[in-house]
Amino acid sequence: MKQRDSYFDNAKFILIFLVVFGHLIRSYIESDPVVLSLYKTIYTFHMPAFILVAGLFAKGFYKEGYIGKLAKKLILPYILFQLIYTIYYHFLYDKSTFELDPLNPHWSLWFLVSLFCWNALLYVFIKWFKFKPVVGLSVAFGLGLLIGFVDEISNYLSLSRTFVFFPFFLMGYYMDKEQFRYFKTSKARVMAGVMVVLVFLGMYYIPEFSDKWLLGSKPYGEFKWNDVTSLGVRAIVYSLNIVMIFSFYSFVPSKEQFFTNWGRYTLYVYLLHGFIIRLFRVSDLKDSIEPRTGILLLLAVSLLLTMVFSTKFFTSITQPIIELKSTKLQKVLSRREVKTR
Repeated sequence: MKQRDSYFDNAKFILIFLVVFGHLIRSYIESDPVVLSLYKTIYTFHMPAFILVAGLFAKGFYKEGYIGKLAKKLILPYILFQLIYTIYYHFLYDKSTFELDPLNPHWSLWFLVSLFCWNALLYVFIKWFKFKPVVGLSVAFGLGLLIGFVDEISNYLSLSRTFVFFPFFLMGYYMDKEQFRYFKTSKARVMAGVMVVLVFLGMYYIPEFSDKWLLGSKPYGEFKWNDVTSLGVRAIVYSLNIVMIFSFYSFVPSKEQFFTNWGRYTLYVYLLHGFIIRLFRVSDLKDSIEPRTGILLLLAVSLLLTMVFSTKFFTSITQPIIELKSTKLQKVLSRREVKTR
């Protein structure tokens, strides 16, 4: 059994905590400019940094059965939780009709679909075309820029986010663990700290910059600028993403922490936290919290949710469901392999 790297488990736990925190404070960004600035600052790096580390650990994509295992890990949970969230939203929002649309991911479930697609795209970029890093990244960023011109794509099968965020996944694939040591120096941390402060101030003093730019799900037609200007803005956002990703990794502790072990269970947190967040958004409790003075409370709640959903109790509930479905898929795939031999 391979020994896990505490640095990356620490990074994944912190990032999933920021995902939960970002979703929690989303309810307050329209009423408080400081919270909005914090929200946008977090969104400049938390998902791109998550995606980069996912690419870093996708080195075995070419191995036999890799895509089948990935389908068990991602597509089956997606289908299952797409159904569960559809039922949940039906009752939570008191909808008159029941609508199940597997091609339009509910809220945060887009990540599961996109992660599967990013791994599949490695076959195109690495195995088929054998792109060198500079060429591969240039093509990936080019696709991310061009996809904004397609108005119809948006949330359909998460294709917009898939192409917009794929460059970070590919960048992670091209990297190796040793390269992260350059971000751990004192000089790098000072520069990273300055960058984080500057980005936060920029988000505060340039309120015209929409947080939608950081979601990767919107075509250029939904923004107030013309398409050419929007392409330039996305290019700037890409640059900002890259700087903030490595600023984040400068502050990740290398040694084992109390939360390190929970970093391996981020998928379960990702799948489960939405039930609480959505319930919170429609509750009276949301209106009783003053966002700026209650920021520490929201941080504490986010940490608590992340920790709780990382425990064996919740992973033991979620994992058997996924494994049961995965076993059935494996039998189907095995039968197909036998037939093709």
